Formats: sequence, structure tokens, C-alpha cells
Amino acid sequence: MPTSERSKVEVKGLEAKYYDQLMWALTLGGYQKIIKRSVRDTGVKKGDTVLEFGCGTGIAAEEFLKIIGPDGKYIGLDISDVMIEKARKKLKKFPNATFIKVRAEEPLPFENEFDIAYTSFVFHGFEMPDRIQLLKNAFKALKSGGRMCIFDYASFDIERSNPLVKYFITKVECPLAAEFIMSDLKKLFIDTGFTDYHEKLYAKGYIRLACGTKP
Repeated sequence: MPTSERSKVEVKGLEAKYYDQLMWALTLGGYQKIIKRSVRDTGVKKGDTVLEFGCGTGIAAEEFLKIIGPDGKYIGLDISDVMIEKARKKLKKFPNATFIKVRAEEPLPFENEFDIAYTSFVFHGFEMPDRIQLLKNAFKALKSGGRMCIFDYASFDIERSNPLVKYFITKVECPLAAEFIMSDLKKLFIDTGFTDYHEKLYAKGYIRLACGTKP
């Protein structure tokens, strides 16, 4: 399935090659720190199995792998060859890490095998039908009691937000980001079958970790 022309979810070229350096420079290291904090806040623990949609260069993967230890299992999915290769090189010391090139919004073979499903700053870049399919993929892949966690923009009034935030969302980000910010994420979780929906806010309320549990 081709990516929507309104989406920036696929990182290509030089941006993909130097992604870690770019994000570090743009946020003075804040991006990496907040991603790793969100990983810890998923409640992941030693021995867990983890599935990440849009693993990129492995920023979250590294934190997950440190926590789950050698008895756990991590699988990262991404559509970018460059990103996957960088993640593999970065995390080659972890034999329990697997990286697969695949579209996260297409039907996947995993079923009832993960404790945690996670995605960071990817979900907002999909059109609504693809967001729903990604959640369905996560629901199918999770064990009973497993959690799906989305780390992405929170719901807020864009027009009344911090001027820098407003500029970034309206001028830099893809149009899908603004639509996502105004959407009802809780309803998407519930409609997919998840329960125990809860959120944790970061960055003065502009970012959230939203999680739901598979009954």
C-alpha cells in the first residue's frame, strides 16, 4: 500500500541516513531522552516480548532491550532499509533483537505473542484507515493482558498553543498531524477492542503516551 501524499511517516535519503544526528541537533538531545522515558513508562519489564511499529534507527529498541534482558524478545518493524540497517548495526550486541522490513499498517503474521506493542511519532502520519489497521495488527499480535502504547502528539488546541508548537504543526509537520491532534484516540482504542485506556502527558501537555490493554 503506497504512503499517502499527505504523510511524512516514511523517512528517506539523507534524512534517514543522519536521522539520529538531526534529531539530536534539533532537540539538543531531548528527543532521544523523551523516547527512552516513554519506553520505561509503558511498564515493560524483564523477560517481556516487545513489538515496535516504526522502529527507525532503534532509539526505543535500545531502551526496551536493556529492560527486557536476554530472556525477553524484541521485534522492530520499519519500511526503510536505511533505518533498519542502522538499527541492526547499533544493536548487534543484542541477539534477541530482530528487525523486519514491512509496512506496519498492512496485515501482519503475529498473533497472541507480545506483552507490549509500541510506536513513537509514527501513528499521526497515517491516514485514518491505516491507523485503524495498525491498531488491529497490534491487538492481534498481543497476548491477553498485553498493552498497546502510542507515543505521539497529545490532543490540544493548536490555535491557542505555544507559537513555536503552532508553527511546527501547521508549517513543518504533515497535514495528518493536525488531524490526529484533533481526533479521538481513546475511541479508536475502544473500537478496536482495547480496554483500560489511559494517558500520560509530557512536554507541557503537547505529547502523550496513550495505552490500552487487550482483554
